Amino acid sequence: MSADLTSPESMALLKRIADALERIAPAGTPQADFAAADAFVWHAAARRLSPVPKVNRVEMTLLRGIDRVRDQLAENTARFARGLPANNALLWGARGMGKSSLVKAVHAEINATKAADARALKLIEIHREDIETLPDLMGLLRSDPHRFIVFCDDLSFDADDTSYKSLKAVLEGGIEGRPDNVIFYATSNRRHLLPRDMMENERSTAINPGEAVEEKVSLSDRFGLWLGFHKCSQDEYLDMVFGYVDHLGLDADRDAIRAEALEWATTRGARSGRTAWQFIQDLAGRLGKAI
Repeated sequence: MSADLTSPESMALLKRIADALERIAPAGTPQADFAAADAFVWHAAARRLSPVPKVNRVEMTLLRGIDRVRDQLAENTARFARGLPANNALLWGARGMGKSSLVKAVHAEINATKAADARALKLIEIHREDIETLPDLMGLLRSDPHRFIVFCDDLSFDADDTSYKSLKAVLEGGIEGRPDNVIFYATSNRRHLLPRDMMENERSTAINPGEAVEEKVSLSDRFGLWLGFHKCSQDEYLDMVFGYVDHLGLDADRDAIRAEALEWATTRGARSGRTAWQFIQDLAGRLGKAI
């Protein structure tokens, strides 16, 4: 004898089952409000984008000693903003030379001076450990009318890490490919993103060593624009220092600043934009100047 599904008892049971299924069902990806900000951070666990009201950035004019790569990235980004063909970009090389600062500065500069036929760009940061969720992020952005720079800072992969395959598929290899309204910029200290011992291990254990290494190296090939950042000279380092001094209005003897800046770099064993900024923070603090 079949149960009466229209009885109050059956209806109550069916409602409890429906409520339980709704609770355990995965939540849909919440739609981002892209009008809220020009920059966002991707939170992989919740599959959501949170707005960044104020981006920690350096003005383009304060980035010294990287004129060539600055102009190349700015031109590539301006073309993308106008809907023209543009390349994914890999900014690689020496630490502290302004790789991530340049991405953020170019984003701000293009939005501030964009041509009449260009759209405002949205900058989205994805953390290195969340690269496997990049396809989900691309799916969220694909149908949106805005144009997006997806940015990953300090991108590299360790020996047992296979998440680089998600990046390869999204950049060019997947069926859908990279959305037309998305471009991917990454910074790394490694030109090939993978450590040399990882490549050597692939060579020694593979049936066809050449093909295995080629797969690893080909990750970098997905970036059409390679921009190299190299250690700066003493003159370039001092140009960075005095660029900050003039911009911030730090009033001190320039010969003394020069000597202190060189000593600061010597004690740290490096000359770079980061070293120059750290010296400026120390100098401003000693002068009682808020920055």
